[in-house]
Amino acid sequence: MARDYYDILGVSRDVDPESLKRAYRRLARKYHPDVNKEDGAEEKFKEINLAYEVLSEPEVRSRYDRFGEAGVSGSGAGGFQDMSDMGGLADIFETFFGGFGGVGAQPSRRRSGPARGDDLRFDLKLEFREAVFGGEKQIRITHLENCAVCSGSGAKPGSRPKTCTTCNGAGQVRRATRTPFGSFTQVSVCPTCNGSGQVIEDKCETCGGVGQSQVTKKLKISVPAGVDTGTRLRVSNEGDAGQRNGPTGDLYVYLFVQDDPEFRREGINVLSEIKISYLQAILGSRLMVNTVDGEQELMVPPGTQPNTVLTLENHGVPRLGNPVSRGDHLITIQIDIPNRITPEERELLEKLAKIKGDRIGKGGIEGFLGGLFRG
Repeated sequence: MARDYYDILGVSRDVDPESLKRAYRRLARKYHPDVNKEDGAEEKFKEINLAYEVLSEPEVRSRYDRFGEAGVSGSGAGGFQDMSDMGGLADIFETFFGGFGGVGAQPSRRRSGPARGDDLRFDLKLEFREAVFGGEKQIRITHLENCAVCSGSGAKPGSRPKTCTTCNGAGQVRRATRTPFGSFTQVSVCPTCNGSGQVIEDKCETCGGVGQSQVTKKLKISVPAGVDTGTRLRVSNEGDAGQRNGPTGDLYVYLFVQDDPEFRREGINVLSEIKISYLQAILGSRLMVNTVDGEQELMVPPGTQPNTVLTLENHGVPRLGNPVSRGDHLITIQIDIPNRITPEERELLEKLAKIKGDRIGKGGIEGFLGGLFRG
């Protein structure tokens, strides 16, 4: 059953890129395997990523809107492939239409040309402050590299691949079939050279004639300030090496920001809460509070009410692409009203109640304090 990528992300078909990104980030946080251990969460996470990768690329999204999944086959978690080479679809056209040119028609040489290497994906987890300020992260990846001994040819040094005699270097073979309706030609991959158009008689001893090998390497990734879950970084030429001297693919690093026990993020603003005493709320105070920049002084005005939000300007998240511009740190004030007080405190509070003309009833002093803040 065909999947609707818009339904998977819970967005309309005319969704704008920013709203699409927000929907993806919300779902990615919810279903990431490190966070959600429920059955099916990992498959849901992969489905969400596939949907976002298709819809976040304008050209691929346009093909999906026109043709559905059939128009974007080959796009997905492994990186977007070049859709100008339609793979199996092209083979169908060669099979059914290539034969109409007659037995003398020349087979395509598309398969024997250079082929771009695959794009790779790497998921990178960041701490909250790492996402805010960016910096360098070292990662370890495994990808295909051209053999250093044979330079990717697969042939032993001093020798070279030879043209396949079965297909004459075309990489494809044709079989003509006569029927009562006419002559048809079927095109298929050459079984001798496996579509490369060349055969290697003296194979490179290092790579066994493959021309490539799996290599694990360390990379330093530069993470810009202000990234968030769902941000994708492209590292050029760090994917798999191309075949037959084709270009190397790219590495796509997907970022996932871990939750912080003290701070939350809303756009480029940082949110947190602090609890102060009722006396600090009544009289006002100067407090040192934690921010992503370290401790900063916060001025609490006299008569501050519960859930009041105080702002520390320019202590939020740098704007992605413009780190000079920063958001604010928004601090919600919670007031700690004690359940128990000392006799001395009760005496002072009762005097205050008499001055205000309030009668202490069944609720006692605690009720009186609650009335102060409700007023």
